[in-house]
Amino acid sequence: NARGAALRMFLPGGPGVLGALCLCAVFNTVDSGMLFPQESSSREVKELNGLWDFRADKSPNRNQGFERAWYKSRLAETGPVIDMPVPASYNDITQDPSLRDFTGWVWYEREVVVPARWVADEGTRVVLRVGSAHYYSIVWVNGVKVTEHEGGHLPFEAEIGSLIRKDPTTPCRITIAVNNTLTLKTLPPGTIQYMSDRTKYPDGFFVQNIYFDFFNYAGIHRPVLLYTTPKAYVDDITVVTDFLDNTGLVKYTVSVQGATTATLKVTLMDKDRHCVASSSDQSGVLKVVDVKLWWPYLMHENPGYLYSLEVRQSDERSTQDVYTLPVGIRTVNVTSTQFLINNKPFYFHGVNKHEDSDIRGKGLDWPLIVKDFNLMKWLGANSFRTSHYPYAEEILQMCDRHGIVVIDECPGVGIKDIRSFGNASLTHHLAVMDELVRRDKNHPSVVMWSVANEPAAEMPPAEYYFKTLIKHTKGLDPTRPVTYITDSNYARDKGAPYVDVICVNSYFSWYHDPGHLEVIPIQLNTQFENWYGKYHKPIIQSEYGADAVPGLHSDPPMMFTEEYQNVVLQKYHDVFDQKRKQYVIGELIWNFADFMTAQGITRVVGNKKGVFTRQRQPKAAAFILKERYWRLANETGILPPWTKYPCSL
Repeated sequence: NARGAALRMFLPGGPGVLGALCLCAVFNTVDSGMLFPQESSSREVKELNGLWDFRADKSPNRNQGFERAWYKSRLAETGPVIDMPVPASYNDITQDPSLRDFTGWVWYEREVVVPARWVADEGTRVVLRVGSAHYYSIVWVNGVKVTEHEGGHLPFEAEIGSLIRKDPTTPCRITIAVNNTLTLKTLPPGTIQYMSDRTKYPDGFFVQNIYFDFFNYAGIHRPVLLYTTPKAYVDDITVVTDFLDNTGLVKYTVSVQGATTATLKVTLMDKDRHCVASSSDQSGVLKVVDVKLWWPYLMHENPGYLYSLEVRQSDERSTQDVYTLPVGIRTVNVTSTQFLINNKPFYFHGVNKHEDSDIRGKGLDWPLIVKDFNLMKWLGANSFRTSHYPYAEEILQMCDRHGIVVIDECPGVGIKDIRSFGNASLTHHLAVMDELVRRDKNHPSVVMWSVANEPAAEMPPAEYYFKTLIKHTKGLDPTRPVTYITDSNYARDKGAPYVDVICVNSYFSWYHDPGHLEVIPIQLNTQFENWYGKYHKPIIQSEYGADAVPGLHSDPPMMFTEEYQNVVLQKYHDVFDQKRKQYVIGELIWNFADFMTAQGITRVVGNKKGVFTRQRQPKAAAFILKERYWRLANETGILPPWTKYPCSL
């Protein structure tokens, strides 16, 4: 039953012991596609964003919702509810401090009117899709469990047509329970610490320990929607692109479900919707004469060029399904000293980001997304890493269109405890990579997979763990390089022999030798020489930077001032300019913007390493980075006339 299959908190040992989280559900298997929902002549989409009824289960064991089966009736009938916007993190929405830092189950519910034609037509599939929820989710429709999913940041869905047709007069009541608890076997990992000293802590007091430096926002973070397809439908499309001289090659495979026999029409169209190649086969290679390649921003006068792959499928009943996939034709290759896009050297001059902003936390927010793209292009950034988890599909679609290159990272951040290298953790990590590659495999902007950030890679189990994980990821997608982000000692890093690109984080004169700016050139040069000398692989400086409180100034520079952040950047840049002529292939500032963290004595309302404030206003460092990135673009790219004077989108 739902309680037996759930991930829950419980107290098996009485006071003083917080029981471990029980993972009773099997991991999701990748047995179908996860195409982004879209409207077409055969498909409809109904967004369920807006206000949902909401309740946090604040019972001592966080399990009252299952014990009293809140999913069996309207949530408002079992107790008080509040309005909660979807998509959004719930943490910063109210004035309740206990909700801001809440750990455990929260419950969402909404009643939906399903269009009558969807219900009446039994030839229509009706699918409920959740873009992401943190971290473990169980979904019911009219009191019947339809799916559950482990892990945040990635979508999950269930076909619900048969349920809503049982009683067409009843509104469709959707209930979603979400648990943000982290254990040593989740991604990211964490631990629950129970405080049993009653002279210091109230009864039942516990804390969620985390091993990452960003706030553990929770809730339904991306859109919830219903969409339809015919019973026989296009389930998945996979494209791999290449080119020879001026001929583009699009190798494709189409998966169809619900039909014993199917007729396909596959058409590749240019931006003007002119057919450039077509086929009637379920898989094959389309040849494009005078191909327009997908190029990164600032590397070509026409960046982000996308074709459209239209797939029309008809079954034996002449029912038709239509799905259109954007396709960018480009190649990615790595040598011992270079990263090549379309056989041309590409230098990453970009940023690390977070899905983070005031009030909505990690909730998808279109004005914020567009603002961030305006700022990145103003900055002259050509790339970013999805630190430290997969970002929304909508963001990757923007990257495809604008030519912003992406290092796509899974939620493997904070793998610090040796118990997180066990078989259960590895099995889950492999499943997460399955889901990530399945979702993002067709994005031309995604040029590399990152399987972890700053793991304890010097521990003995790390070698088998990362060797297995990287080999598995390459098996899923042999066309892209694989990396992970390290801050380990170069000589003892167990996973480095298996990555394609070395990505190193370092904070000289900040976390090491704080205040001593003079050590940066020596230590950074030594870092690069050591890593390249041992592994002979290209290197990206995947993080560097310093905190700066906006408006805080000092000369001579002191830590936390804007001047100190400026000098740190400039000293790093001097070394980058020496090494990028050899084997350094990129630099990604930490961070694009200030972001929220857990409270602590080293964080004054969040991490201040952004070159923009959390409200997206520039610090002095933004102008230093802007001047550098445009200079790099002029050296390495072919700039169109409109970029001579950089402006917004």
